[in-house]
Amino acid sequence: MDIKTTILNGELDEEIYMQEPYGFVIDGQEGKVCKLLKSLYGLKQAPKQWHDKFNTTLTSVGFVVNKSDKCVYYRHGGGKELYCACMLMTY
Repeated sequence: MDIKTTILNGELDEEIYMQEPYGFVIDGQEGKVCKLLKSLYGLKQAPKQWHDKFNTTLTSVGFVVNKSDKCVYYRHGGGKELYCACMLMTY
């Protein structure tokens, strides 16, 4: 499964502000900034925040992190095995 907007789902642990994007600046209020509530593309913290959320979600439903490769998760039970690998690629 390939999800193109997955990096936008990361929760931020710290307060991050950015300048208002071009086209959103109101005349006479040019010095205002935006407080980010979620990750954005290009934000240095975005991949880590996404992986933290992904990790929390998978481990909460019984997956275990592979000790050799932290991007591989597995779950065994009932005679079945399920493996999940996450790979975050930014373009």
